[in-house]
Amino acid sequence: MHFQWAVVAFGLVAAACATPSGPTPAAAAGLVETASPNQAFVAEARAKIEKYVADNQFSGAVLVAKDGQPVLREGFALANRELGVPVKPETVFRLGSITKQFTAAAIMQLVEQGKIGLDDPVSKYYAAAPAAWSKITVKHLLNHRSGIPSYTGLPDFFEKHAALDRTPEQVVEFTRDMPLEFEPGAKFEYNNTGYVLLGYIIEKVSGQTYADYLVAHIFTPLGMKHSGYDDTTTLIPQRAAGYGFEDGVWTNAAYLSMTLPHAAGSLYSTVDDLLVWEEALFAGKVVSRASFDAMTTDYGGEYGFGLGVDELEGHESINHSGGIPGFSTYMTRFPDDGLTVIALSNLENGRPTRLANDLARLWLGLPEPAALVAVTVKPEVLERYVGVYELMPKFNITVARAGDGITVQATGQSAFPLTSTSDTEFHFQQAGVRIVFPAGDGPAQSLTLFQGGERTAKRIAAPN
Repeated sequence: MHFQWAVVAFGLVAAACATPSGPTPAAAAGLVETASPNQAFVAEARAKIEKYVADNQFSGAVLVAKDGQPVLREGFALANRELGVPVKPETVFRLGSITKQFTAAAIMQLVEQGKIGLDDPVSKYYAAAPAAWSKITVKHLLNHRSGIPSYTGLPDFFEKHAALDRTPEQVVEFTRDMPLEFEPGAKFEYNNTGYVLLGYIIEKVSGQTYADYLVAHIFTPLGMKHSGYDDTTTLIPQRAAGYGFEDGVWTNAAYLSMTLPHAAGSLYSTVDDLLVWEEALFAGKVVSRASFDAMTTDYGGEYGFGLGVDELEGHESINHSGGIPGFSTYMTRFPDDGLTVIALSNLENGRPTRLANDLARLWLGLPEPAALVAVTVKPEVLERYVGVYELMPKFNITVARAGDGITVQATGQSAFPLTSTSDTEFHFQQAGVRIVFPAGDGPAQSLTLFQGGERTAKRIAAPN
């Protein structure tokens, strides 16, 4: 599901358990030990997490913090299933695309030093940029509006290249000479090539490797002792093994050279270190207030610079998910509520985004969304939508007829029915999923998924 180290969390979300109002826990003492947590919240939160674990939808560490102090900080299931080693809060996980906020912060540090300009053309730093990139700026890379094709979207990319080490320049070369997908700045399209290119720019400007830059300017100054650039040959204490789960069977994750995600998704960390990072970032200890504001501005697609910018039932959320072979991750902060939820999973098709939002709803006392008003759609219109749509490599959405409506089924997940609110718009409210098909005649050639952002999936096949 997450092989694009991307921000997609598709699937069923358990209904939130509403409480009359958000709890008010006593302050916790430090990151390791908590004092007088709100026991009602903790009990309900554990029950929710354990349900995900029992359904083989989560294995990992969870941290919920109020005003920077942990209220819930626990590990669930196994960090290594072959050795029977349990997950602990100190367990180390690959982060996938949570990496992007560190890349964006590093770029902004260099902007503040006058070494990079957000409106500078990429060609100023990347001499091999083709003429078609002349209008692409550093800012376009940061907010996914460059139009450069993403290398992780290439057919059979993982099958052909996952085990091979590459330099950042070689990764960029995968799509460097392909036509742009759209005019730079015209639209949002999540893009891993752009973030590898940002990593290259960091290296070019700073004179350090991406990994060394982060150690010197972020991890060491903040005391993040359990974070770094992953390397499969290096011994990393308490590192979790990564897994997949499909058709009732657990499997070891496929091998991936960590040179490929680079600045788009190669970091590792713990829930504790990520809380330290987030507290420092929001407090202005990593970049200036102006830079932070730039990182958390929605430029379209509910995305800033390396961070998602959206809301949960009216509560502003600054967040990012991550997915990489063997791991799926999510962290979200509700700045107006002083609430942070971090869920790191060593299950590549786990549901950390759904789980974290469930816990946020529980803490915030959010009621279940109001029921949608369904409309009847003619059978011949529904037939236009039936088919298989590719959202990302190895992750398809299958639309099928069921009675008077349609169902959708994502790769590795169960099918669930959609509620139609018009001839072209369909919802699965429990998961915050909205799917829109283009109007017209004949089979729909695409669908647009709205869930923590906007993604377009192209039809690749008719139904079986």
